[in-house]
Amino acid sequence: MPYPDKLLADDEEVVRHLHPHWLTVLRPVVVLLLVVGGVSFGAALVPAGPQQGMIRLGLVLVAALVLLVLVVVPLLRWRSTHYVVTTHRLLFREGILARRGRDLGLSRITDVSYTQTLWERVVGSGTVTIETAGDSGATVLRRIPDSDGVQQLLNHMIEEDADRRAQENAGYMRGDDGSAPGGWYSTAVL
Repeated sequence: MPYPDKLLADDEEVVRHLHPHWLTVLRPVVVLLLVVGGVSFGAALVPAGPQQGMIRLGLVLVAALVLLVLVVVPLLRWRSTHYVVTTHRLLFREGILARRGRDLGLSRITDVSYTQTLWERVVGSGTVTIETAGDSGATVLRRIPDSDGVQQLLNHMIEEDADRRAQENAGYMRGDDGSAPGGWYSTAVL
C-alpha cells in the first residue's frame, strides 16, 4: 500500500516505507493459534445435554473477546504504524482510532544511530535513535526492521538533502538565467 500522496510535497518522493518489525505480530499470531485450538478442544469436551449449546456459545464469546484484545488490536496497531523516509523528511504516523504523527525535516537531523541486541541482530531488527536540532530531544524508534540499513539510508538522505539545498541556494544566488539576482547591478562597472 503506497503512502498517501496528500502528505507529500510536489517535489517529494517516498524513499522507504516501513512498519515495525514482523516479530511485533508474532505474539498475536501465537495467541490466535492457542485460543482457537484451546476453544476447539474445550468445545469438544463439553458434555452432551441441554446446556451444551450455551456453554459452547459462552466459550466462543470469551474466545472472541480474547482475540479482539490480544490479536486484532496489536495487528491493527502494527498495520497503522508507519515510518516513512522521503527525499525531504522523515514521517511517523501511528494509532488506530486516535492518530499521532511527527515530521522531521532531514535538514534538522543532527545524528542518527542504531543499537541491536544479540537477538535483534539474529532477526534483523533494532532501535534507531534520531537527534534533531531544537529542544524536542531524541526520537527513538524501536523494533525497526534492518535498523543498520535504515541508519545508513537516513545518513545518505541527509547528505543528499544538504546537497539539494546548496544547489537551490546557489541557483537563487545566480538567478534563474545564471546571472546575478536583479540583473541590473551584475553588469555594474567598478
